[in-house]
Amino acid sequence: MSSSETTKDEQIHPQSYFRWTKQDFFPEESFQNWRNYRHALSHIPLRFKDRLLARSQDSDETEKLRKQSENDMKRCLTWWDLMWFGFGAVIGAGIFVLTGQQAHENAGPAIVLSYVASGFSAMLSVFCYTEFAVEIPVAGGSFAYLRVELGDFAAFVTAGNILLECVLGSAAVARAWTSYFASLINREPDSLRIHTGLADGYNLLDPIAVIVLAIAATIAMSSTRNTSVLNWIASAVNTLVILFVIVAGFLNADTSNMKPFAPHGVEGVFQAAAIVYFAYGGFDTIATMAEETKNPSRDIPLGLLGSMSIITIIYCLMALSLTMMQKYTDIDPNAAYSVAFERVGMKWAKYLVALGALKGMTTVLLVGALGQARYITHIARAHMIPPWFALVHPKTKTPINATLLMTISSACITFFSSLDILAKLLSLSTLFVFMMMAVALLVRRYYVSGVTPRTSLLKLVGFLLIIISSSIGISACWGLDPSGWVGYAVTVPLWFLGTLGISMLLPQQRTPKVWGVPLVPWLPSLSIATNLFLMGSLGYMAFVRFGICTVIMLVYYVFFGLHATYDMAHQQTQV
Repeated sequence: MSSSETTKDEQIHPQSYFRWTKQDFFPEESFQNWRNYRHALSHIPLRFKDRLLARSQDSDETEKLRKQSENDMKRCLTWWDLMWFGFGAVIGAGIFVLTGQQAHENAGPAIVLSYVASGFSAMLSVFCYTEFAVEIPVAGGSFAYLRVELGDFAAFVTAGNILLECVLGSAAVARAWTSYFASLINREPDSLRIHTGLADGYNLLDPIAVIVLAIAATIAMSSTRNTSVLNWIASAVNTLVILFVIVAGFLNADTSNMKPFAPHGVEGVFQAAAIVYFAYGGFDTIATMAEETKNPSRDIPLGLLGSMSIITIIYCLMALSLTMMQKYTDIDPNAAYSVAFERVGMKWAKYLVALGALKGMTTVLLVGALGQARYITHIARAHMIPPWFALVHPKTKTPINATLLMTISSACITFFSSLDILAKLLSLSTLFVFMMMAVALLVRRYYVSGVTPRTSLLKLVGFLLIIISSSIGISACWGLDPSGWVGYAVTVPLWFLGTLGISMLLPQQRTPKVWGVPLVPWLPSLSIATNLFLMGSLGYMAFVRFGICTVIMLVYYVFFGLHATYDMAHQQTQV
């Protein structure tokens, strides 16, 4: 039967959405039989070079790949929806849990400066995301943007970290949900978990977190529009609770609690900043909803920049209210705000705060389920994971298969792992992805394939290497000797000269059509530096876990992802 006859037959008798055939998981030529697979493995160097140098086009991401989902997602969101999605995606476990932990352990009252530092870095990343989301409005978010600018391999490495970020993010929030629920019913934070004899950090099993994840995923799979309405309501209630926390916290403030302001010095401030960066994570999921936005060029900048500006101010005020209300050494790391109000005589407020925190974390899980599934959908469209996960349900217009993948993965991890372990690894993955986005933006502005002269390309690569290496050097100097100045005297001028070189010696090759990042190349270069600096402030074990996860990703890529994407790309070329 010819391909045209097959297509006509599928239109008359459409395939079931919940099908389970080899063709839906391994349709590529390399996986049709063992002979083909052995042939693919024998050509790994050639295929790797092809994927390393290959670049996708804007039109490929917005048009060709979308057809892999068989059904389109429904355009039903406005800037108002995206603004509230921003609140719902970001305000949750980070501010309500990590604030207390990091004020108690690292920053003290200077936790407010930690939020300023991480908020500044997050806003730089928001600028980069906004330009890309307006120019390439697809569900893939940073994965799609990096495929266009840095190629398939860089996109894969980032995709692996996106998946890690998504899985661990949901797991961490669900874990925190259980702690606050226990506080709401007047019990100890770990009292609802099952105590076992496993290794420390993995010995408290959390079935409630698994149930919460399942409920959020079910709602997200039913309808994007219904999820948006539910998010409005929950976020509005949560906003009222946040306003109460800020006002009541300042009314019960004792300025003596602010001394010493930075008990562990500047080093403690930045260690906390690297971890509380997790509190800003989630805004990138808004970019994945561009495919369902009615007017991306207007709605995305308003939704992303507007929500993140307000959230940064809210975070700083909430952190300040907590540390003024209670001395940092007395802050409860597990349920900081609830316990703080109880100790100043407002016992009833403990329950209100716990309820607000639960609502916030519920919306984070809800919006996370939406955004994460859309990441997975586009990654599957490119065949980096089986295309079965790219399918969009014809009735709900949502990617049910992708949602199930993320939910089951997160549930397995949240059942075992503590929030502290999850937050450190999550922050590292998030910072890495955001750093790559800043690099991609500079490439987009200063390089166009077939247009940019080779000498300009070599200059761009050289200046980017100077910026990245000097930023790593700044971070290393901080880690080895925070008070030293010799290392900074070399690395900071190098970063400045690398950025100045791009600004003075390279003409911009592409101008944004609607909205663009201001002060290019300075703001993207600063984003690279701040993200790498914050990465360097994380502990040794976070990098060990990150390295292990990266090795696993590369093994998967060599034996599966490389060949699937190679076949997919060359099949499209032949067509």
